[in-house]
Amino acid sequence: MKICLFCENKYAISILEPLQAEADREGGNEVLWYVHAKRIPVFPLAGKVRYTNSIPEVKQFHPDAIFVPGNIVPYYLSGVKIQVFHGYAAEKKDHWVIRRYFDTYFTQGPFFTRGFERLARRYGDFEVLETGWPRQDWIFSHLHAFDAERRQYLDSYRKSRILLYAPTFSPSLTSLPYMREALRHFAETEDAVVLMKFHPLTAQEHIDTYRRLADEVDNIVWIDDINVTKYMLMSDIMLSDTSSTIYEELLLDKPVITLRAATKPQDLHWCNIQEPGELSAAYHEVMDNGARYAEMRRWIIDNYDPYLDGQVARRMLAGARDYISRHGVPERRRLNLWRKYTSIKTFGLPGKRLEKLKN
Repeated sequence: MKICLFCENKYAISILEPLQAEADREGGNEVLWYVHAKRIPVFPLAGKVRYTNSIPEVKQFHPDAIFVPGNIVPYYLSGVKIQVFHGYAAEKKDHWVIRRYFDTYFTQGPFFTRGFERLARRYGDFEVLETGWPRQDWIFSHLHAFDAERRQYLDSYRKSRILLYAPTFSPSLTSLPYMREALRHFAETEDAVVLMKFHPLTAQEHIDTYRRLADEVDNIVWIDDINVTKYMLMSDIMLSDTSSTIYEELLLDKPVITLRAATKPQDLHWCNIQEPGELSAAYHEVMDNGARYAEMRRWIIDNYDPYLDGQVARRMLAGARDYISRHGVPERRRLNLWRKYTSIKTFGLPGKRLEKLKN
């Protein structure tokens, strides 16, 4: 099978990498990454995988299947177009928007499957298959890979726990304008080292502000790495807001504190505070009542993504083959003029000039 891993943003790299690993393990597959040059000027897998920055080269490759963790893919490319999602933030409205670019949605767990099956019945032009989320395969194979690095942080800062601050970048949802001084107080008074890992699309003004904070406070560490999951595995607790990372932490069966999460009260399966000054009290509440919060997040584990089995990518490749066996390889996706325009505006039209594929 000829597979295109469609990587528009940096966060997509760790989502798609398990599919490359599974395709290699199976053998007989041909894989090409599309990497958006403006958003990913330095591709960390360069020299390890076959990739291109050119949509015309993807068209020439003529894929059988395109795996996409974003919202849009050129409609004129061949192949079954598969939405694999970039996270779990179901409370964000755009998570449920059907943009008509995809032939099938590979969902993370029962909660998402039910929602997209309802939408599939309404729209009638895509299928739904529950597979789990591919980054879970990476997690499965790295559950204890960073234990030594975790211990180094704890020993170096003489602390007992690690708190990971991983906020969203969205201006309307982020906690970044409010948490700076509360984090300073927390780091100076609590028995925990604070690791700060921000979304790649975070505004530069916030990056500059929090970098200075890390320089000023010994127990706060700025993390400059695209892979937030590594630090989730090392952490004891996460601080965030309305970000899909909170669900990834909950799925690791770890506690979460959020500031003003845009989530309905009945859907809160973690500790949500309204004011930054409540952080330390919330931290003690969550850590001192571990059993209660473990019971709360059990619903998320069972319904959002119960597939921590290392087999997600295998199910996805099998699902793509099954779709092709029933429908053939689609040559393009039929869209209205607006969606075509959006696709062309984002990625352009394939030109005639084709350069050699990068290896």
